[in-house]
Formats: sequence, C-alpha cells, structure tokens
Amino acid sequence: MAQKSAEPITSIEHIPSSEHGKGFPPFDPTTFASQFVWLVLVFGALYLLMSRIALPRIGAIMDSRRQSVEGDLAEAKSLKDSSDAAIAAYEKALADARGRAQALANETREKFAAEAEAARKELDAALNTRLTEAEQAIATRRTAAMANVHDIAVETAAAIVERLTGNAPAKPDVAKAVAGTLKS
Repeated sequence: MAQKSAEPITSIEHIPSSEHGKGFPPFDPTTFASQFVWLVLVFGALYLLMSRIALPRIGAIMDSRRQSVEGDLAEAKSLKDSSDAAIAAYEKALADARGRAQALANETREKFAAEAEAARKELDAALNTRLTEAEQAIATRRTAAMANVHDIAVETAAAIVERLTGNAPAKPDVAKAVAGTLKS
C-alpha cells in the first residue's frame, strides 16, 4: 500500500505544460465554431422542450390553482354573507325577545301594582272604619267621662262648701256653678 503524502500541493510543477497557457477552452478559436453550433442546437432543443412541454404544464397548474383560489374566495364570501345574515337574524330575534321580556315585566309590574293598590285601598277602608269606630268609642267614653267628671265635680264642690260652711248647698246651685266654671 502506497502512502500518500499529507502535505498539500503548493507548486504547479505537477501540471503538464501542454495544458498550461492555452486560456479558457470555450474561447479557443480552433473549437469555437463547433462549440457555438452545439450551443445553438442544445439551446434550441431546451427552448422547444420548455415551450412545448414544461411551460404549458406549469401554465395549466397555475390556471388550476387560480381557479381553485377564486372558487375558495367566492365560497368564503358566500359563507361570510350567510353568517352575516344569520348574525343579523340572531340580533333581531334577541332584540324582539328583549322587547317581549320588557313588555311582560311591565305588564307584571302593573298587575302587581294594581293588586297592591287595591289591597292598600281595602286596608285603608278597613282602617278608616276601625278609626271611625274608635273615634266614636272615644267620643262616647269622653262624653260619659265628662258627665262623670261633672257629677264628681258637683259632689266634690258640694262637699267642700259643706265642710267650709257647715251647711250643705243645693245641688242645682252647685251644678250651675260647676257648669259655668267648666265652660270658661
């Protein structure tokens, strides 16, 4: 097995001198005409291959993709329009439901207010009746009490006069004197 040198090649002495100094091969004037002919033939073949086969396929694929994207955009627009219509219908139904709920709440509030007003009027009437009865009872008792007070005042005045004077005064005279004093 031959060992290869680990040293890099740093000189040009190993390149054959026949290849050295000729220049860039495509620009060699001896082979330029044949290379140009082959360039034209290969370029023409590639041009025909690209224009007849590859580019129509790529164009068809691009047309297909464009039509697919346009179809998807049209479908998305129709779905957006239908969702907008559904949202509008939902909002209208929600507004109608709120209106009905508000009307029902107002109706219920008015019904309870009317019932409460009727109950209040009934209670007021019952209280007024009881108040009138109580006032009449108080007036009756006051009249009775005043009559008793008058009688007690007459008896007390007669007793005081009798004790002070030693003589019992006439009841009608004492009653008249007490009545005159109570009125003023």
